[in-house]
Amino acid sequence: MPNTPPGRRNPHLFRYLLIGFFTVAPLWVTWLVFDFLFGLLASPGVPFLKGLAALLRPLSDTLSNWLLDSDVQYALSALFTLAALYLIGLLASFVVGKRVIATLEYWVGRLPLVQTIYGATKRFLHTVSKPPVQGQRVVLISFPSPEMKAVGLITKVMRDAVSGEELAVVYVPTSPNPTSGYIEILPLADVVMTDWTMEEAMSFVMTGGTNAPDTVRFRNPPRAADLPPAP
Repeated sequence: MPNTPPGRRNPHLFRYLLIGFFTVAPLWVTWLVFDFLFGLLASPGVPFLKGLAALLRPLSDTLSNWLLDSDVQYALSALFTLAALYLIGLLASFVVGKRVIATLEYWVGRLPLVQTIYGATKRFLHTVSKPPVQGQRVVLISFPSPEMKAVGLITKVMRDAVSGEELAVVYVPTSPNPTSGYIEILPLADVVMTDWTMEEAMSFVMTGGTNAPDTVRFRNPPRAADLPPAP
């Protein structure tokens, strides 16, 4: 193989680096997402496992040390959190569970700052889980410029206090983390309704747009007032 002339890059080196990057990148992003999710699930269960390890210490040092191993804690804590969420969901479906939750919410509502955060979060999740607004929740809006579109979720419909025009409150999630984003208020007539599901929209955002349906309606059909007069 001839030597690469001084001062010039080896095209084969750059090409194979790109191939390696695009091969590993999807696996790496998948691992980061799952590591983040499992980290969230594992955090609540760690104190329980540490307490269990302390209780078992007089009976078995081996078992106690095994529970304190970081890898074991990571896996068991995530499983413990999933089991706890399942039990809470099961309890919340019964009358007794609903009363317990209502009592907890009553006491949370007496704490000013906590009530603000808890109430806002609960309202947002309740809104997203309700049936879509006017048949569809996933929409496109002109953001950040009129020539560009962004995927958003309608969270509320309001009215202009002066004109009475319907206004849409749209949450625009950012990529790849959909838990952060922007709140936009715009006329409902300017919102482009899509036929995407919530799952398709979240997949679109988290994958940077690579995982998306093949078609989407980019613009609304012209309104009668915008059409030129007939000759």
